[in-house]
Amino acid sequence: MVAEETREGDVYLTLLKKLEIEQTALGGQVFDILGKALAGKELRELLIEAIRYGDRAEVKEKLNQAVSERVDRNRLQELLEERALVRDSMDASKIQKIRESMERAEARKVQPHFIASFFLEAFQRLGGSIRQRESRRYEITHVPAVIRNRDQAIGMGNAIMRRYERICFQKELISIPGKPLAEFVCPGHPLLTATIDLILERHRDLLRQGAILVDDNDFGETVRALVYLEHSIQDARPANNGQRQVVSRRMQYVEIPSEGEAYSAGYAPYLDYRPLAESEQSLVESVVEGLALREDIERQASSYAIANLVPQHLQEVRERKEELIEKTRRAVKDRLTKEINYWDQRAADLRLQEQAGKVNAKLNSEKAQQRADELSARLQKRLSELEQERKLSPQPPVVVGGTLVVPIGLIQRLQAKRNETASTFARETQRVEQLAMAAVMQTEQNLGYQPRDVSDQKCGYDIESLIPETAHLRFLEVKGRIQGAETVTVTKNEILTALNKGDSYLLALVEVPTDEQFSDGDAFAVREATGNYQVAGKGCTVRYLQEPFQREPDFGASSVNYRWREMWERGTKIEMEM
Repeated sequence: MVAEETREGDVYLTLLKKLEIEQTALGGQVFDILGKALAGKELRELLIEAIRYGDRAEVKEKLNQAVSERVDRNRLQELLEERALVRDSMDASKIQKIRESMERAEARKVQPHFIASFFLEAFQRLGGSIRQRESRRYEITHVPAVIRNRDQAIGMGNAIMRRYERICFQKELISIPGKPLAEFVCPGHPLLTATIDLILERHRDLLRQGAILVDDNDFGETVRALVYLEHSIQDARPANNGQRQVVSRRMQYVEIPSEGEAYSAGYAPYLDYRPLAESEQSLVESVVEGLALREDIERQASSYAIANLVPQHLQEVRERKEELIEKTRRAVKDRLTKEINYWDQRAADLRLQEQAGKVNAKLNSEKAQQRADELSARLQKRLSELEQERKLSPQPPVVVGGTLVVPIGLIQRLQAKRNETASTFARETQRVEQLAMAAVMQTEQNLGYQPRDVSDQKCGYDIESLIPETAHLRFLEVKGRIQGAETVTVTKNEILTALNKGDSYLLALVEVPTDEQFSDGDAFAVREATGNYQVAGKGCTVRYLQEPFQREPDFGASSVNYRWREMWERGTKIEMEM
């Protein structure tokens, strides 16, 4: 019996061989479309012939020919698009938009380094025992009961074990020849989830108390508050806890200067700030006491987020879910309506047979009608659920915590290091950065790319440059220095973005002439007014450095200083057509 079933399965696969090839060409998707691609009677005859005579070479050839003639690839594509719940065919502009969003998201992904640093410290503080066995691979000899109990309360996946022979935080380290397989600890793993939940429970109040950080890249003197908020989008479906189902949650960051309006701080701005040094604490205390920051900081941050960040979040979620819900609704209604009609008709036929004295021992009219009624109730319930999913509503953003950001320029003045020379240096730094940006923008245009200045978004790079031939983005961080400079400072955000993007990330090094060599102080203003980068970038030398960084910075570092000449020698010179 088993051998016969196996043979019948083999000949059935023979019949579908051509169809499988077509499905592979169409993206490897598998849908229930065979019945629509071939007429019912014809399909039945082909299947019977395949089962009876499929082991004969001439029959196989005949079946392959029949499928090839009757199953047209265009018809299959139409059926795929009709039945798919996710549309594969989109206009070029939409595809390009999605691709760019994915590339930007990849640049901002969480680094294993941060997960490992947090987990190793937090796990031991909660009473766990962990030690390194191989490079970046660890053995957990004891998982404390507090973590296991928390997983039982909030866990939805695999249970946490009492010990782990090996864990790691990078995929490539899961399997090493001659060593035990490692458990991959990443966002979503129950061990990490329980640890995060416990740490937040114990120390959430510290986020509300706040901290004071220093921005080493800001040579101004305006102190600002960085407020971080948590925002969620929910639909109308009830969750297990009695609340509505949360479909999207994200962190949002707003900075409020002591003088001026609130603005978006971008993605993870805190990575580029450092804690106060001991020698700086007494200086900053006097500044904080007399600070003119308004008392309603939380209200200002929430108001800005509601007006500017929440609508953007809601729109992104709605665009993603609306089409999927509508196609799901049509598919569910089509399938269940056909089932309901079938069982209604079946119940009517059985009822007539019963009235004529013919009783079906396996199925009677009452059971058939009950089946139709159950399907009808199921259809109404599913349609109601889909309508609940469609009803998206944003929750008010919740202030999680905040910090006070003090610019290094203010600290230098308080330390009496801020003299006229330092002030001149700050203005010169701004001039050099502007000229360097203009030079790289012009260089990208000369190379045939389409650059866009995103330096004000604080996303770990200064320029997004579209490659027309491939429709992919390249990300450029611009570093300008006066001829003869010794060092260049790179922030943690910039280093992590470079490591995330690999070949797509370029460090653009620009050597800018001194004021004596290039005294046109209004050059950048001319560029702003005319869009002519050639005026502003004249006299600059540009070099591109690919894969500039080899490792992540230390956990406590906010920036790293590199020797300018060493980086410059590693770069590739780009000829500018000025």
